[in-house]
Amino acid sequence: MTEAEEQALRAKLAELVQEHRDLDAAIAAMIESGTSDQLQLTRLKKRKLQLKDQMTRIEDALLPDIIA
Repeated sequence: MTEAEEQALRAKLAELVQEHRDLDAAIAAMIESGTSDQLQLTRLKKRKLQLKDQMTRIEDALLPDIIA
């Protein structure tokens, strides 16, 4: 992996982490307000899981393969 590719992956990872945090805050706000639309809440949670999967794939790509 080249330096530019690694930097691009790290930038994408930072973007995904921020979006994940934003979704977490939005979900918490919906739950606290008590006016949570169950369908919208489910969609936000599903998107949050998709982001987590993408973050895991990028983290795995950035870590070198180490044979223990």
